[in-house]
Amino acid sequence: MTLLPGDDDTIVALATASGRGAVAMVRLSGARAIDIARALGAFGGVTGGAVDPRRAQLVKLADPDTGAPLEQALVTAFPAPHSFTGEDVVEIGTHGGAVSPAVVMGACIRHGARAARPGEFSRRAVLRGRMDLLQAEAVADLIEARTQAMQRQALAQLDGGLSRRLQALRNEVIHLEALLAYDIDFPEEDDGPIAPERVAAAARALGEALEALLRTAPRGAMVRDGALVVIAGPPNAGKSSLFNALLGESRAIVTAVPGTTRDAIEALLDRGSGHLPLRLVDTAGLRDTEDEVERLGIEVSGRYLAQAQVVLACGASMEDLVHTQQVVRERTTAVVVPVLTKSDLRTAIDGTGDGDAVPVSAEAGDGLAALLPRIDMAAQAHTPGDTDAVIITRERHRAGLTVAHHEVAAFQAAWNHGALPAPVAAVHLLAAREALAELIGTVDTEDVLDRVFRDFCIGK
Repeated sequence: MTLLPGDDDTIVALATASGRGAVAMVRLSGARAIDIARALGAFGGVTGGAVDPRRAQLVKLADPDTGAPLEQALVTAFPAPHSFTGEDVVEIGTHGGAVSPAVVMGACIRHGARAARPGEFSRRAVLRGRMDLLQAEAVADLIEARTQAMQRQALAQLDGGLSRRLQALRNEVIHLEALLAYDIDFPEEDDGPIAPERVAAAARALGEALEALLRTAPRGAMVRDGALVVIAGPPNAGKSSLFNALLGESRAIVTAVPGTTRDAIEALLDRGSGHLPLRLVDTAGLRDTEDEVERLGIEVSGRYLAQAQVVLACGASMEDLVHTQQVVRERTTAVVVPVLTKSDLRTAIDGTGDGDAVPVSAEAGDGLAALLPRIDMAAQAHTPGDTDAVIITRERHRAGLTVAHHEVAAFQAAWNHGALPAPVAAVHLLAAREALAELIGTVDTEDVLDRVFRDFCIGK
């Protein structure tokens, strides 16, 4: 990729969260990183000393102009190219808080560095081939991960899992282009022309592979944010009690007054490896009401139901449960799990019962062990697949794969019907290859880099 003005500057940033803490990390990267650190007193100071790569040294930093002490810090050098950015990198560990790292950063800037922009360290790593664009996104995903499943996916992507998958798909496009090129350029070779069926089969296999990866997008959204599980039912059906019991803590107010929950309350339930994270939502009771505030809350409930992957249809009696399921099924396409709440009360077990319903008692904790597997099965049914398989987790990935899939499908249609000459039909394959290359970051597209790194934190 082409370096732009400013890409050769030496940059500095606080690499740890600002605010009160035990330690802070100031990071320098660029051709002058070691010289600037040396000017502040590291590596033997201005008189010069050997730089011992990747070995932390306790030094007293001072302002080169005044000699005033700055900080007692741990300084570690990572000479190019064996560093995160591929440039000379110096990490200065200071005491935490607001002042110590700011004083060190200010001295670095006064002596030749400039403040880094968001994501500029990772951007330089991409520009110098230390990682590809997908791996850089994985760094941001690790930092922002809200679930253990997302953290595992980010680690797998950082290890190159998605990169290898997309590179393999790009190679398949190139192979298909090579078949066409051979047929176009060397039609009289001894091997004869390429059989049209061979080209069609290769294009079909490529299209199916692209489609299979695209189908992982809904699961990627679940891994990132959790499967949306909406708890719905009439007022005073025990929804908030069930919400709290599933979370194991009191997150919603529980009273015997109908209409207590006036708005949706969300919480993330992350149970670790082997389970999809669950985005639990406690909603307002479903009923007709003249109360304006409660009515607005019920409208919010309806919007959540329309988006849900799983709905827990709650009722404290069989009559309530049947009615809730009827109301809910009119408002959602989600998998509906009937839940007979307050099973510890006599009214909850009167009647013939519903063999599909899960009886629970939030007060006694009964039934929760049976309910959670039902929720997991419902979420899996909505987007089947392995949580730890290679999946796409960002809209950029979905958009790029959609373009590639569309172009391959257009090539298939043109090839199978003989609608276009081979050289013209091959233009669709070129567009598919470029879309995949843009995803990985093997093309020099500045606006793609800007989109990827604009939301990164400063210092990373």
